[in-house]
Amino acid sequence: MEVFDLIVIGGGQSALACGYFLRRTTLKYIILDDQQHGGGAWQQGWDSLSLFSPAEQSSLPGWIMPKPGSGFPSKQDVLDYLNAYQERYQIQIQRGAKVMSVKKLGGIFTVESDQGNYLGKVIISATGTFQNPFVPDIPGKHLFTGQQLHSSEYKNPLPFKDKSVLIVGGGNSGAQILAEVSTVATTVWATAKEPQFLPDDVDGRVLFDVASAKYHAMKEGREFNAAQYNIGNIVMVPPVKQARDRGVLHARETFKQFYKDGVIWHDGSSQPFDVVIWCTGFGFATGHLKDLGIINEDGKVDCEGTKALKLNGLWLVGYGSFTGFASATLIGVGRSARQTVTEIIEYLNNDL
Repeated sequence: MEVFDLIVIGGGQSALACGYFLRRTTLKYIILDDQQHGGGAWQQGWDSLSLFSPAEQSSLPGWIMPKPGSGFPSKQDVLDYLNAYQERYQIQIQRGAKVMSVKKLGGIFTVESDQGNYLGKVIISATGTFQNPFVPDIPGKHLFTGQQLHSSEYKNPLPFKDKSVLIVGGGNSGAQILAEVSTVATTVWATAKEPQFLPDDVDGRVLFDVASAKYHAMKEGREFNAAQYNIGNIVMVPPVKQARDRGVLHARETFKQFYKDGVIWHDGSSQPFDVVIWCTGFGFATGHLKDLGIINEDGKVDCEGTKALKLNGLWLVGYGSFTGFASATLIGVGRSARQTVTEIIEYLNNDL
C-alpha cells in the first residue's frame, strides 16, 4: 500500500492554509475531508452569519479575500473565497472521506476512513471544533417536550415565529441569534455570567490590531494590557445594536433544571418555552485520535505550538489557542500552518 509523507485530516480553512505551504514542497501528501463540498464549517453557519472584520484582515496566506459590495464579508462571501482559494492554488482534497480512527505502528500511521485505509509518516489533524457541539447536561433535559437545538443547527428565525424561545449562552452567537429570533418571537436570554459588550466602534479591525500587538508583546517577552478590548466580549454588529435599541438585549441567570413544559429558575419559579436554542459553544473534534491514547479529558492534545508532545509525527492545526495564537481564525491560521509545514519537513529530513 502507498505510504504518504503526510496525511491532512480535515478540509476547511486550516487544511487550506496548510495546503498553501505544502504545495511548495516535494512531499507526497493527501488531504481527506468528510464534506462533499468546500468551505468547512462555514457551510453550516446560519444564513446571516458574517465576519466581524474586513476582507483584508480575514484572509488566508497568499491571497487577500476580495472585498464584498458593502459591509463585512458574509457567509457566502467566505464560502466563495475558500472555494476559489482551493482552485487558485490547486489544492487537491479528497472529499467525502470520513476518518474514523488514527493508529500508529512501527513508525507509520494508519488512517481508517469509510473510503479505506491510508498510510502516512506524518499526520496533520485539522478538524476544528464545529463537529463537536457542546450542550451542558442540565437536570431534566430529557423531560422537556419542546424543541431543542444547538446554534450549529440554527439557520434563520422563521421557524420560531410567534413562539416562546429560550436562548442559552452569552457569547457572540447567543447575542446574534437572540437579536434575530427576537424580531419574530418572544425571547429570554440566559447566561452563566453577565454578558460583556465591546464599545460600539470596536469590531474585528480593532480586535485584530489588539491581538497582533499582544502576539508581538508575547514574542518579545513584554507585558501587554488590553483589558478594555477583551476578545471574548460581544461585538456590537448592527443586529445586536438594533436588539439593544428594541430593549431585548438583556440576560438573566441560567436555570437549574427542566420540566416538561420549560425550565425552573434558581428562585424556584417556572417558565414554559416552546424552543431552547443552545449557544454554548463547541468541544474539540479530536475523537478520531482517540486510539492514539493522547487526548486529555477536555479533548485537547498536549502540544508545543502545533506539535503533539506525547507522540512523534502528529501536528494539530486550527483548534484555537492550544495550537497557536489565533489559530482558529482565517488570518491567524496561516502563521500556524507555515510553522507546522516547516517543522514537518525538518522532522522527515531527520528521519531519513
